[in-house]
Amino acid sequence: QDMNREVVKTDCATARIPELDFEIPAFTQKGVLTTIEGIIDRAVAGLEQDQPVRRATDEEVASKIDEFIGKLKQLKEVRSSFTFIIDDPSGNSFVENPHAPRKDDALAVTRYRRTPQQAALLGLELDEKPADPAEDLRNEVLQFNTNCPECNAPANTNMKLVQIPHFKEVIIMATNCDSCGHRTNEVKSGGAIEPQGTRITLRITDPSDMTRDILKSETCSVEIPELEFELGMGVLGGKFTTLEGLLKDIADLVERNPFTLGDSSRPSKTEKLREFVGKLHEIVEGKTKAHFIMDDPAGNSYLQNVYAPEEDPELKVERYERTFEQNEDLGLNDMKTEGYESEGASGR
Repeated sequence: QDMNREVVKTDCATARIPELDFEIPAFTQKGVLTTIEGIIDRAVAGLEQDQPVRRATDEEVASKIDEFIGKLKQLKEVRSSFTFIIDDPSGNSFVENPHAPRKDDALAVTRYRRTPQQAALLGLELDEKPADPAEDLRNEVLQFNTNCPECNAPANTNMKLVQIPHFKEVIIMATNCDSCGHRTNEVKSGGAIEPQGTRITLRITDPSDMTRDILKSETCSVEIPELEFELGMGVLGGKFTTLEGLLKDIADLVERNPFTLGDSSRPSKTEKLREFVGKLHEIVEGKTKAHFIMDDPAGNSYLQNVYAPEEDPELKVERYERTFEQNEDLGLNDMKTEGYESEGASGR
């Protein structure tokens, strides 16, 4: 059945069968709509075309080609599995998926960026302007080796720079351990600490508010006055998620509190925490209206304005001057960014 799959092969595409070390180079054949069996038949016909002349001039080469033709014909009988690869820099070739729209496990389609040589071969104009290194960094996922925070086995951490619309750039870092399956992600601010702190207040009135994007930096505290709940800075770390995702993380944090589990927990306190989690789920489901407040003295947190660039009637963003204590927590009081070089030289 695989031999009957339809194939669109353009004239700039290369067809390969690695098991036979066989390749049909680009621009050696015209574009064609056929099947995998048709591609093999066409290759056999091309090889057999000059065989009578070869047998007369070079018997050894002719016998080797006859042997190779025999291998190609055996492929049509599919006595053993083989790989059929079409590499098309124009992106216009195609191999049929008979199970569409479902995924075909036997078929893999890979997209890649054309090299300058491939672009020139296709007659495309080359951009002579050098690429911006910062732009390349935004489009690239960087990977570096680290150890798993759970089992200490070697793992990889992926890092990407992401531009949040109407806000700023942030760095998303994700670690996945193949040994124990632990997965974690964290968000770091891509810029400096803002001159002023930010206090964001959202009045939750509709279930659609749960889909708002939210960036909670590691210096941001969260408050829900209706539940008399406050989450201090540093708890849950930096996160880039939705409002629903953050509220569910808060519920998980409360439910997994070690003081509410085991023999040492008091039934009264456990019941109160369960009641709190129930009210939190009611807010997530849109059954209860509430205020969601984010207070970030570093000014690096964000809550999506769904009406942007217009004002959101349910969203209030306030800028304020940090107190001495807040600057102390951020390490800004002892930070000197100007004149430190001359001071250090005089001290020596």
